[in-house]
Order: sequence, then C-alpha cells, then structure tokens
Amino acid sequence: MSSLRFGAFLAPHHPTGEHPTLMFQRDLDLAAHLDRLGFDEFWCGEHHSSGWETIASPEMFLAAAGQVTHRIMLGTGVVSLPYHHPFNVAQRIVQLDHMTRGRAMFGSGPGALPSDAFTLGIDPMVQRDRQDEALGVIIRLLRGEPRFSHESEWFTLNDAELQILPVQDDIPMATASSISPSGMQLAGKYGIGVLSIASNSSEGLQALPTQWAFAQEAAAQHGQVVDRRDWRVLMSFHLAETREQARAEAVHGLHRWHNEYNVWTLGRPGAEHVDGPWELLDQVAGDGAEGAGASVIGTPDDMVAAIRRLQETTGGFGTVLGFAHDWANREATSRSWELFARYVVPELNGMTRRLRDSQQYLHDRQAELMGAVGKAVMSKIMAHDGAAAALATTLEQRKAAAEAQTSRQTEFRPGAGVPGGDA
Repeated sequence: MSSLRFGAFLAPHHPTGEHPTLMFQRDLDLAAHLDRLGFDEFWCGEHHSSGWETIASPEMFLAAAGQVTHRIMLGTGVVSLPYHHPFNVAQRIVQLDHMTRGRAMFGSGPGALPSDAFTLGIDPMVQRDRQDEALGVIIRLLRGEPRFSHESEWFTLNDAELQILPVQDDIPMATASSISPSGMQLAGKYGIGVLSIASNSSEGLQALPTQWAFAQEAAAQHGQVVDRRDWRVLMSFHLAETREQARAEAVHGLHRWHNEYNVWTLGRPGAEHVDGPWELLDQVAGDGAEGAGASVIGTPDDMVAAIRRLQETTGGFGTVLGFAHDWANREATSRSWELFARYVVPELNGMTRRLRDSQQYLHDRQAELMGAVGKAVMSKIMAHDGAAAALATTLEQRKAAAEAQTSRQTEFRPGAGVPGGDA
C-alpha cells in the first residue's frame, strides 16, 4: 500500500462546564493546529444531545474551519442522514466544497445517539435503511446525474438536479462503521470509503480483522470496487516525551470521560464505573510497553508500534484518525498532536530512513573520511611557513594547558571549591 495518511476525528467529546462559545473556538484552533502540522484530514460529527457533543451542523463548523486552514481536507464525520432531507444534505456538501476550495469530504451515518432520534421521532429500527436510501440519492445528485424523481415513505424528490456541482470531480465519501457489518456493507454497495469509529474500544478492535470482508462481499454483489486506501481507522492516544509523563497528564481526564460520559451519561452497554483513575488507565491503555489496551498513552515509539500492530491485524488501511478528546489539558493535548506529527508520521512513512542511512554511512567511514580531510588540511598548513609556525605554537599552548589542568585536578587544596574557601 502507499504511504499512510493521518487525520483527526472530532466528535467532539467535551466535559460539561466550559463556555460553549469558547469550546467552538478551541475546536477551530485544533483544526488550524493540525493544518500547520501537516495532517491530511479533519472530521467532525453531528449531535444534538448528551451535553458533551456540541456540534449540531458539521458543515457549518467545517466552513468556519476552512477559513483558518489552508490544505487539510475537511470531512463531515458524520451527517446523520435520517435526520435530513437528502437534497438539502447534497446542497450543503456542495456549498462546503466551494467554500473550502475543493477540500470537502462527505461522511454519513444512521445517527449515533438514541436521544437524537427520539427527539426527532425516528424509530431506531429504520435508521440504517433510511441512511442507505438517502445515500443512494445523494450520490446521484453529487455526481450530477440528469434530473430524477424519488418517492419514499419519508421524503419526496420531484425532477431533482443540483444547480451547482462540487469543485471536486469525485468528492471523497465514507460511511461510519462500528462493530456490526452494516456500515461496511453500505460502503461496499456504493463503492465508497469507511470510517471505523469503534476501533478505540476493545470490542471494536476485536471486530476489525473481519470487517473488511463485509465491504468486499457487498461490493462484489453490487458491481462495485472498494479500496483499503479509503479505509479510515480511529485510534485513541495521548503522547508525551516519556510514558510516565503521558500517563500522568491523561489519567484524570480519561477517568472523567469514562465515568461521566460513557457510563453516567450514555449508559453505554458493557461500560462500568471504575473508582480508581490509575486502574482505569491500565485497563484502557495497558500498563507496559506492549500497549495491551485499546488506546495508546505513552511515547511516539509506543504509537508507532501500535499502528504497525493494527496494520498487521487488519491487513492494512489507508488513514489513521486520532480521536480528539480532553483527557489532558489544552497545552499537553496540543503537544501530543505535535509529537505525533514530528515523530510518528515520518517514522511510519519512511521519511526518516534516508536520514538514518546518511548518518550510518558517515559513522561507518569516519576514519577514511576524516583522515582524508585531516591530510588535506595539514598539507596546506605545512606548505605555508607562517601557518606551520602558528600551528606549532597552538599545539604547545594546548599541551601546557592540559598539563596545568591535570595538576589542578590531582592537587588537593583544603577549601577549594567551597564558598568562602581558597578558590
């Protein structure tokens, strides 16, 4: 496979209590920070409840992000299609692509929070079917098909056609996938990419090795092709210069996220309250270099090893998406992303190999190369009477200084080096 791509997935997950306006600004600052660091993609989601997830319109947020970034691709991760008329979704994606100068990506899902669907009066049993139906219509609209109509039990299209098409000829698309095969099957049906958003949990990691087969089977059934390079895998991490520092920075934020969000707010199946912050940290990230947990809380080297293990386990994917969270404070979180960009990205994509080869080449030929330089310099010095005399004087001065230093080091003088003593 070609080089890995790297990005961020912002749900977002922000603990309650912070000024909402400043939370939006902080998320825009993160997008700008990742753009400066050279990350490839930035995704944000749609949620309408829970207190922790504050972006209701990913398109609106990404349009603002487009004004403070320059090259990073900006994706809806994801638009909950059952909540919207498909024509409106297509229109907003087209406008986003123009407002970001061709940097929009379209990610869709059935809707993640049961509370959102309940508020809108949508039966959870129909959400995935509605995503499927809406996605088929949206793809036809974005690809500029001639006017068509569509009659559904929940929306109607009459002689529909987009009056503006995206800047990109083929706007990147992906569908959310968790533990069930439905997301992968939908990606295969339409020949689009995948966002594996449950891979930061133990259950999600265990499901990954078999997930891609679902996409391939569905693609074969519908005459489509899927490419592992369009598979994006979510990973949770917090990095620092040492494993001890990373663990100390993340331990209490992780504890709050798990107990307050996963357990108390969502009541996520299988999630149980854990009293001890360090106990939870060991459960989530492991307690050693092997990184046995679902998340990496450690050094860039730990992160490189974890990604390589995941590549081997899954058979390969195209993009690593870091899960954006508030486990650590803002400064430590910013530094974590920077460490990822400085050390993890180049290591995995072979950008450091030639530098190390160059260093090794010089090391292996030190005597040969430095000896040749020394001979060349000495030949010029000895060919000039003044330079030769100056060199001899310098060598004598160095010899005398070294002998004096040795004498001072071996001579014991009471009080030497003691404040107020004989210095």
